[in-house]
Amino acid sequence: MSEYRVQTSGDAARRVADPHRWWALLVIGLAQLMVVLDATIVNVALPSAQRALGMSDNNRQWVITAYTLAFGGLLLLGGRVADLVGRKRTFLFGLIGFAVASGIGGAAGSSAMLFGARALQGAFAALLAPSALSLLSTTFTDPKERSKAFGVYGAIAGAGAAIGLLMGGVLTEYLDWRWCLYVNVLFAGLAVLGALTLLHDRPGHEEARLDIPGVVLGCGGLIALVYGVSEAEPRGWEDAMVLGLLCGSALLLTLFVLWQRRARNPLLPLHIVKDRNRAGSFLTMGLATLGMFGVFLFLTYYMQGILGYSPLRTGLAYLPISGAIILGSTQVSARLLPHVPPRLLMAPGMLLAAAGMAVLTQLKTDSSYVSHLLPAELLFGFGLGCAFMPVISTATQGVAAHDSGVTSATVNTAQQVGGSIGTALLNTVATSITHTYVHDHLRNPRMRRTVVREGVVHGFTAATWVAMAVMLLGAVLAAVLVTAKPIKPEPTGAGAPAPGAGGGG
Repeated sequence: MSEYRVQTSGDAARRVADPHRWWALLVIGLAQLMVVLDATIVNVALPSAQRALGMSDNNRQWVITAYTLAFGGLLLLGGRVADLVGRKRTFLFGLIGFAVASGIGGAAGSSAMLFGARALQGAFAALLAPSALSLLSTTFTDPKERSKAFGVYGAIAGAGAAIGLLMGGVLTEYLDWRWCLYVNVLFAGLAVLGALTLLHDRPGHEEARLDIPGVVLGCGGLIALVYGVSEAEPRGWEDAMVLGLLCGSALLLTLFVLWQRRARNPLLPLHIVKDRNRAGSFLTMGLATLGMFGVFLFLTYYMQGILGYSPLRTGLAYLPISGAIILGSTQVSARLLPHVPPRLLMAPGMLLAAAGMAVLTQLKTDSSYVSHLLPAELLFGFGLGCAFMPVISTATQGVAAHDSGVTSATVNTAQQVGGSIGTALLNTVATSITHTYVHDHLRNPRMRRTVVREGVVHGFTAATWVAMAVMLLGAVLAAVLVTAKPIKPEPTGAGAPAPGAGGGG
């Protein structure tokens, strides 16, 4: 997902093209696809898993939240581990651990076992993602080839979520929901074989040290935040436990920032997030995924629960989103980014995604796919595709080599924590409003099924309004905070950051 600017004197000597570099991209892309699609592949299978394991509506989001929270909460740690022990070694360890966790999840006999396996998947994904980005950066050193490689990688990162929904539908329809987890064993096995033969390692940094207090404070604060938001739906926002979690999160994250200012080897050097271009990109990424993950959750239940779609048909119905994201990322943003300021792609992209959500707010219990869902998906996907690549490129442009891993991890953290909070927060909004609607409108018990269906859709559309407002906020922040100039390809052998990269602060 990210582009690194490695600025060491030894890099010029390593600019000899790796003859296997495009095969290496296939291996790294497969690993990235596995990580990204696993955030959504169980979305389509979730109704089946919920019935099989007896999950409550209030707890079902933990199948997604456990993964995204562990992934997002531990990414900064994963980036530092890769710096310390080496990228290829961390990459392989992450792949093997991810495969084992997936096997445990597929064999889960209870909801608790599935939640735990998903959290374990997220933890190993947090090791896998930063090391994959570093390997990609050191494999592609020619500016033109780097642009193509990161364009492909960005398309995978953006469309992987929707691809996961399709794959989840196929596996659930023809095999079983458990295969949405078992399939990762195959993916990881292929990636391990490819990594052993095609990827070249880069030595770890001896001076790198783990910031243990930073890990405890940062990860603890993020976990408390998402857990507090998820518990607000069943308990209420004024519940003592919810307030305690949210206040505890604020305290831990505040202490984290204070500690990072004085730590000798901070987990997250504050100069990375103080730069206005990177800060704007991190915020835009987080807000985009906050809305995206919530919309995927709602659309899945709308298509299966209201329209009566099968899991396979649900997955196929998501295809336009994947195509639109790939089109926006590779054919629009990748071509225009060297010529226009990044914010002129980010902000309009977020606005288009918000327009797609506006269409979804008009859903009824009898809305058709062609008139409502298809136009919304095309607008939503194309907008996200246009926004994702400049966000990632701007966030990671001009970063010193010793900070490249943690910067990449911060981009991924914004994405995964945004998705985790979005799933929990928007699910809270939807279920609360549905409950209120049914309570206020159920007059005749014979009309219960109709009223409940209407209430569910009303809850979905209300939550979509919230998601749309989040997208609009992201557009505003991108337009105001991101002041970088067009990112021109650097001349061969240049070591200085491109104009406008990482500046503007």
